[in-house]
Amino acid sequence: MPIDAKAVVTSLKELRALTADEHGAQRVAWTDTWLKARAWFADQIKGLPVEHHLDAAGNRWVTLPGASEQALILGGHLDSVPNGGWLDGCLGVLASLGVLRRISEEYHGRPPVTVRLVDWADEEGARFGRSLFGSAAFAGNHTIEADRGRTDRDGVRLEEALRRCGVQMEAIGDAQQEQKHAAAYLELHIEQGPVLENLGLPLGAVTGTKGVERHAITFHGEEAHSGSTPMAVRRDALAAAAKLALEIRAIAGKHADSVCTMGSVKTFPGIVTAVVGRCETTLDQRDLDAGVLAAMYAEAQARSQQFAAEERCTVEWSRIWKIEPVPFHPELIALCEEAVRETAGKSHRLPSGPLHDAAEVARAGIPAVMLFVQSLRGISHNKIEDTREEHLEQAVAALDRLATKTMAWMQQAPQQVRSASAGGAR
Repeated sequence: MPIDAKAVVTSLKELRALTADEHGAQRVAWTDTWLKARAWFADQIKGLPVEHHLDAAGNRWVTLPGASEQALILGGHLDSVPNGGWLDGCLGVLASLGVLRRISEEYHGRPPVTVRLVDWADEEGARFGRSLFGSAAFAGNHTIEADRGRTDRDGVRLEEALRRCGVQMEAIGDAQQEQKHAAAYLELHIEQGPVLENLGLPLGAVTGTKGVERHAITFHGEEAHSGSTPMAVRRDALAAAAKLALEIRAIAGKHADSVCTMGSVKTFPGIVTAVVGRCETTLDQRDLDAGVLAAMYAEAQARSQQFAAEERCTVEWSRIWKIEPVPFHPELIALCEEAVRETAGKSHRLPSGPLHDAAEVARAGIPAVMLFVQSLRGISHNKIEDTREEHLEQAVAALDRLATKTMAWMQQAPQQVRSASAGGAR
């Protein structure tokens, strides 16, 4: 039974009309517009033979019981960044609903395995700075004490915003109960980058999410008058930082899928008539291979010391954040490639630079994979974010094929699936 991919695209447009303005999508988590989107979604599942509820972290679960309790989970997130795009996150939710509806119809409400849809709460972290909120709670990686004091730009506390939406901060760890019987997780998402478009391909199989090393780097030199200080005796902190900013491109260029970004530079005293005495920078490094990531970090540190010495400066490093690479399940990646080839003729494997809820699911020990669809110009988190409608329809069809293949895989390897699921429950 073919999935109605056009209906999924129509529902995406309907959600856009309901929750976007001239600046883009406004479905920021824990806001009235996000709640409106969730109420609209609740209307979309009416008439299906499903159970649905919110878990302790605010994730919405829709469950179609099957002959087996082993559960195939399909997911995404309805929340967006402010002034965001019309596809980021919600494509996964609405495509998953289309797949669940098709499975329900084909099996007359009783598929061979249980099928669950999840709308993760606050994937973006746009309001309070805590990304992957709901999926982290599901995986057992919640940070209640660290999150308790978070506030938005208006001074509203995260704890207050959660309570207003029916979520109690102290209880969010109970979301781990939803791991029971989880056997596989699939997520469709826009690529948010230019790789597939540059290759002329609509779809790709995602190998995992890159690990991140993120540091604050401060170069210390000496403030001096820009008119009276000879070039040969200057201790210019910005000059040392500038050398590193150029060097990180060469460091990343040694590895096929690595990226390094110096995204922030602040100078002190920050006036045109003074040599920079202190330069504060940030460095973000990402790769799917933990060894490559460690090597890039070590090389950047060594180069920073070298450039500081060349400019008669010193340098200090302070870690802002770190997350390990999260590879997806090799057998599910292979099934994803099959589904893509059958749908679009050719597949491509690529890692994800951005983090996704699928990474938290995989960290919980549950077999997971993601499917990417091409993003025009590689633009996301922007009102001009877009994907060709024919590619969206292909993506929905590929997700449907992947779901069918994964259900068969779950039935063929029940012991393996049970072991993976048991390992993830904590």
